[in-house]
Amino acid sequence: MRADRLVATLLLLQRRKQVTASEVALELEVSERTARRDLEALSVAGVPVYSMPGRGGGWRLLGGARTDLSGLTASEARALF
Repeated sequence: MRADRLVATLLLLQRRKQVTASEVALELEVSERTARRDLEALSVAGVPVYSMPGRGGGWRLLGGARTDLSGLTASEARALF
């Protein structure tokens, strides 16, 4: 399910300063192409994530942004995970 991958990707970005699409793919057991699409989807959805191309590049949250998921109800949180 895509929603759970997007949340998992966001949490991964918050845990690490920078991730590559291949690291996200490995962590979430998806293809690298799917990981890139998910990272782009977060950006389109308004999450302040951006990519840094080239050697040593990857994806980062702008300014160390954090998302608070505590506003979810118990059933919403269960549905995501």
